Order: sequence, then structure tokens, then C-alpha cells
Amino acid sequence: MSIASQLSYIRSSLPEGVTLVAVSKTHPSAAVREAYDAGQRIFGESRPQELKAKYEELPKDIEWHMIGHLQTNKVKYIAPFVALVHSADSARLLETIDREARKCGRVIDCLLEIHVAAEETKSGWAYDELKEYLRSGALSALSAVRIRGVMGIATNTDDESVVRRDFERLVECKRELSAFFGDDFDILSMGMSDDYPLAVECGADMVRIGSKIFGARDYNIVG
Repeated sequence: MSIASQLSYIRSSLPEGVTLVAVSKTHPSAAVREAYDAGQRIFGESRPQELKAKYEELPKDIEWHMIGHLQTNKVKYIAPFVALVHSADSARLLETIDREARKCGRVIDCLLEIHVAAEETKSGWAYDELKEYLRSGALSALSAVRIRGVMGIATNTDDESVVRRDFERLVECKRELSAFFGDDFDILSMGMSDDYPLAVECGADMVRIGSKIFGARDYNIVG
């Protein structure tokens, strides 16, 4: 199926109010353009240099999301234009985003990435550590960061009960953390190509879908 056909199929499967982030990482700008021409405007990337290159090459009404692990020394590449950072996973990274955003005269929206998966290799805050950070009041000093919600990645397993448990944990984390934030804390980003229907069932209002739209990734793309 074409990218346009895949997009149409996925959109038809998503309830009203669920935002689709088309994950274009490792795919060429031509593939992004094909999705853009089919009406998609929100795209997710995981490598800052690749994201910057695509931003410069593609239409400026695209809303670019940073969805992968973000190193502090790479924030400068995307701070001038990124719409949402899904992967804010440490105090140090939030402080860097704040600093780079202020240099650009911007406020950057971020999601708190929480580690819920069984794999230790996956990134994200330990939940108790995150709550301790929020209670410390350190976040209130960051004037150029706006926390919009929570992101997480479920365990990579065929056991649906495990994946459901991870998603339900993220839902609970978002509910608890809403006490620290106002009405702008309104995004729950969870679910990818293999598990997004279950994520939506559990309460996701933003899903990150790549291979179901663009096909297998091309790891030869430099970024």
C-alpha cells in the first residue's frame, strides 16, 4: 500500500481526539513529502541532526516532534523550531531545553518520559525520582519549558497483558502528576505501530506510528 493509503487506514482507525504523529525517522524527505501531500502535518524524529535537515528542506507548516532520546549537546539543533519534545527524561535535559529555548525567545512544550517497560535499556524517569524532582520546586525556575503531559514506551513483548499493564501505569502516572500542573497538562503519548490500538483503548490521546505508514526503516539515512 502507498503511504497515502496507509495514512488513510490508520486515521480511520483512530477515535476523534487522538493525535497521530507520523514517525519519519530514517525515512527520506521524499517519504515525508508524500505523507504531507496526503494531509499529514505532524511528524516525529529521533535524531536531532536528521530532524534539522528535514525541517530546512520541507514545508514550514509541518509540526516537528522530537520523540527519541535527546542528548543535552544536541538540543541546540532543534530548539529554534521543535513543537514538542516527547522525551524529557531528566532534570539536566529540562534545564538545557529551557536554556536553549530562552536563547531562541521561545517556550518549548515537553512531555515527561516515564520508564515503565521491563527493559532496563529503555530511557525515562524512574517515577519516584520524577515525583521527588517535582516536589523540589526546581521545575518552577524553568521559564521557557512548558510541561504538557506524559510519554512512555511499553515493554517489547507479545504478551498483551504486560503491554496493557505498562499503558495503564502511564495513565495512572499522568493522573497523579496532574496535581503538579494546570490545564495544559493534557497529553498522554503512548502506543506505536505494533501496539497503538491497545494504547488508545487504555487512554492514549497521541500515538507515534512509523513502520505502519512508511514501511521498514532505512538505517542508511544519515542523521
